[in-house]
Amino acid sequence: MGRLLGIVIWGITIASVWMFVSGKWWFPETISEHGKSVDSQFMITIIVVGVAFTAAQVGLGWVVFKFRDNASAQRATYSHGNNRLEVVWTVATAIIFISLAIMGQRVWASLNLHSAPPGSLQVEVVAQQFSWNFHYAGKDNVFGRTDPNLIDDSALNYVGLDDTDPNAKDDSVVSTLAIPVNRPVELILRSKDVTHSFFVPQLRFKQDLVPGMNIHVHFTATKVGKYELACAELCGMNHYKMKAYMLVLPENEFSELAALPQEKFQARQGELLNKYQLPNY
Repeated sequence: MGRLLGIVIWGITIASVWMFVSGKWWFPETISEHGKSVDSQFMITIIVVGVAFTAAQVGLGWVVFKFRDNASAQRATYSHGNNRLEVVWTVATAIIFISLAIMGQRVWASLNLHSAPPGSLQVEVVAQQFSWNFHYAGKDNVFGRTDPNLIDDSALNYVGLDDTDPNAKDDSVVSTLAIPVNRPVELILRSKDVTHSFFVPQLRFKQDLVPGMNIHVHFTATKVGKYELACAELCGMNHYKMKAYMLVLPENEFSELAALPQEKFQARQGELLNKYQLPNY
């Protein structure tokens, strides 16, 4: 039985390693400036962890295989261990994983500890059970005033936009996120009810939206197309339905879209959603 168990352990180890080295399983293509750095860090981490995993499982299989129960087996002897070896492998493990953690913080810090570059497009993202709302400032590049007391879903005022504010006259609130390619974008994330999470896998970042907080994130998309935006935080019974689309548009198409009033903005977004197709992987 021990021999068979050892072979099974080796088989599972080989299959697990093959899943990664075969290239048949991986992330979708990255479409953001920071995405390649994230993928590179992930590859370094997976190689380090993969080597440790493979060595441990091969060793485990060998021990089970070699020291299986049989009639000629000697009685086991017990050891209190080797303090020197325990210190060495504990320190080595700590150095490796602390180094990986520090390396991984560089990309995170560039996105979270620095302000968005000048000239970034600002979009307010307001999440609610179970939909997304995207608030654009319009041609004047100034957001109209919003007030939670003015929120009225039945009147389609999902973000509480104050119509009496002159700056709100050219604002648009839509259900699809449209951004220009190769231009920095700053999202201001808010939630109306519970914690949600903004997640577009191709962007290589995920950020929670916490009630009562305005959370600023920024990125630059580098490839035109249509991508699915999902809520990655369990937010209620219909969580699985909470999705939207992100359109990354050429600069000319986005400029034309941004100049449209609310009604035409929404209609044009629908046309663009039909124009661009989701990527196949």
